[in-house]
Amino acid sequence: MKIALAGNPNSGKTTLFNAITGKVEYVGNWPGVTVEKKEGSVKPSLNPGKGKMTIVDLPGAYSMSPYTSEESITRDFVRKEGPDVIINIVDATNLGRSLFFTSQLMELGIPVVVALNKSDMIQKKGIIIDTELLSELLGCPVVRTVSTKSMNNGLDSLIEAVQNVFDAKKNQQPLHIKGMKTNATKEEQEQIDQNRFSVVNEIVDQVERRRMDSAEHTFQDTIDRVVANKWLGIPIFALVIWVVFSISQSWLGPWLADLFVSWIDAFYGLVESVLGENVHPVLSSLLLDGIIGGVGAVVGFLPLIMVLFFMLALLEDSGYMARVALVMDPYFKKIGLSGKSIIPMIVSTGCAIPGIMATRTIKNERQRRTTALLAPFMPCGAKLPIIALFAGVFFGDNVWVGTSMYFLAIFVIILGGLIIRKITGDTSKSYFIMELPEYRIPSIKRATISMLNRAKAFIVKAGTIILISNAVVHMLQTFNWRFQVVGTSAPETSILASIATPMAWLFIPLGFGIWQFAAAAVTGFIAKENVVGTLAVTFAITNFIDVEEFALISGGSDVMTVFGIGAVAALSYLVFNLFTPPCFAAIGSMNSEMESPKWLWGAIAFQLGMGYVLSFFIYQIGTLVTTGSVGSGFLGGLIAVLAMVGYVVYLMRKGSSKQMMSVAQEVA
Repeated sequence: MKIALAGNPNSGKTTLFNAITGKVEYVGNWPGVTVEKKEGSVKPSLNPGKGKMTIVDLPGAYSMSPYTSEESITRDFVRKEGPDVIINIVDATNLGRSLFFTSQLMELGIPVVVALNKSDMIQKKGIIIDTELLSELLGCPVVRTVSTKSMNNGLDSLIEAVQNVFDAKKNQQPLHIKGMKTNATKEEQEQIDQNRFSVVNEIVDQVERRRMDSAEHTFQDTIDRVVANKWLGIPIFALVIWVVFSISQSWLGPWLADLFVSWIDAFYGLVESVLGENVHPVLSSLLLDGIIGGVGAVVGFLPLIMVLFFMLALLEDSGYMARVALVMDPYFKKIGLSGKSIIPMIVSTGCAIPGIMATRTIKNERQRRTTALLAPFMPCGAKLPIIALFAGVFFGDNVWVGTSMYFLAIFVIILGGLIIRKITGDTSKSYFIMELPEYRIPSIKRATISMLNRAKAFIVKAGTIILISNAVVHMLQTFNWRFQVVGTSAPETSILASIATPMAWLFIPLGFGIWQFAAAAVTGFIAKENVVGTLAVTFAITNFIDVEEFALISGGSDVMTVFGIGAVAALSYLVFNLFTPPCFAAIGSMNSEMESPKWLWGAIAFQLGMGYVLSFFIYQIGTLVTTGSVGSGFLGGLIAVLAMVGYVVYLMRKGSSKQMMSVAQEVA
C-alpha cells in the first residue's frame, strides 16, 4: 500500500512522517522546508496488518493548482503515481484554510483520511471541533493527532483508519462545489475557488466553536510586536546570534572541545605507539600527520559546531526563525526578492546544499536563480571550523567574529541581490505570504536529533572527502616532481608548493600571498572544512588541536607565529574563504536549480569576485588604519578590483537599458 502525506505548509507533515516511519527528516518550524518527496515504511508497531505500507511525504501545498513548484510536485505525484490512500494533514488551529485543500484532494478519486493535527493546541486556544460531525460532512474518516507526542498521539488510530478505507475500496464522494468543471478558464477557476471557500466556511461554522482567549492572543501579539518590529527586529536578531556564538564558542563549546581534543590526542599517541620505530617515516608521517592530524584538526571543532547546531535547532523549533524571515522581507523586496528567499538562506546555515535545493519552492525564475546564487554566502556548518580556527588563533575566541560574519553575509546578500536585479533589468514586484507558526517551548529531543544528524553528516564528510583530500595534500607536500622526499628545510620544493606558489601571487594584495594559504583556499572548494585540515598539514602543526601544545583555546599565539600573518590579513583570509564559491557539491546543486550554464558560470564568477573584492578592502583598509600605510600589492590589487567592479557596472548599465526599453515598449 502506498500512502501519500499531503497538507498545507507548516501543518506538521514532516513531523508526522517521522513519527509514523521512525525516520528523522529535517524539520523546521516554518513553511517550505520539505522541497521534495521523501519515502519511508510504517513502523511495525503501527502496522496492524504487517503488510508493506509505504509513506510518501510530499511538499506542503495550499491548493492543487500549479501556483508554485512545490505544489506542482504534490499535484504531479498524486495524479500520475496514484497512491492508494491520501492522509491529509489538517492544521486544527486553522481549519478553514486547511479544508480548502482537503476538498480538492477528495476530487481526485483516491480515498482520503484526515489527520486533525495539532489537536493539543486547540485545547489551549479554547477551540472545540466536532470531529464526528466533520467526518460526516466531509464523507471521510477524521482522526485527531498530535505528531509531536510520543504517546497518546492518535497515530495508531490514524493508520487503522487508513487500512480500513483501503480494505473497504469504496469511493468517497467529493464535496459539491457550484460551477465545478474541468479545463476551466482562469476567471472560471477564480469563481470556483470562491464557491469552494463558501462551502468550506459553512462546514467550519457547523463543526467549530471558538472561545476567544484574549490573554493568550495578546501574549503572542505582544512578543511579535517586539521581535518582529521593523526597527527592533534586526538588533534583537543580532543579540540572539551573539548569544548563540557566545555559548558555542566561548562558554560551553570550548569546555567540550577540551575533552574531545584529549581523546583525539590519545588516539594519535595510540597509533604512534602501534606503528613503532620500524615503520617507514613517509608512511608514519602520512598516517599520523596527514590523515589523523589533518582530519583530527577538522573534527576537533566538532563540539563547538554541535553546540551551535543545537542552539539553532532550538531557535527553529521555537518559531523565532520564521519571524526573522518576516523582519527581513521589506529589505528583500527592495532587491527584487521576497521573504520566501530567506528560508533557503536559513537552511543554508546548516548546509548550503539543502538551502540551494529549497529555492525550488520559488516560482519566479529570476528570484529562484538569484536566491540559489546568494544562499551559499551564509556561513554553513562546513565554514564554522574556519571561523572557529581564526577566531581562536587571532582574536581570542571573541564572539564578535562569528556574529559579524553572519551580518556581513546578510549585507553581501542584499548588495548582491541589488546588483543582480540591476544586471537582469528586472522590475517585477515581489509578494510574500507566510504563516507565522505559534510560539512553542522548543523540544530538547528534536533539537538533539537535529544536532546529531548534522554532526553525523559532518563526521561522514571528515571520514571520506576530507580524509582523502588531506592524504593527497600530504603526499603532494612530501614529494617533489622527481618523487623524492622533500626535506623539512625545503618545503617550498614540494609538488604542492610548486602548484600553489603561482596562485599565491594573486593573493598578495589580500594579505596572504603564501603558498600554504593558497593551497588551503583551493582545497576548500572540495569541502570548506579542508581549509583547516590543509593549513594544519602544510604548516606542519597538526597538533595545534592539542591542549598542551597548540591549544586553540589558550595557545593561539603559537599558531599565529607559525602562520606568519597578522590579524588583519587573517580576517581577510577568513572573509575570502567564506564568500567565494562553495564546495563542488553545492555548485552541483546550483547547476540543478538554475538550469542554465550562463547563470551557473555567472554565479561562480560573481561569488569569486565578491570574495576577492571584500578581502582586498578589508586587508588594505585595515592595514591603512593599523599601520598608517596600505598593504603589499596595493596597486596591482586595486587594478584587478577596479576591473571587476567596472565590468559589473557595465553589466548593470546594460541591464538598465533593457529595463528602459521594456518600459517604453509597454507604454507604446
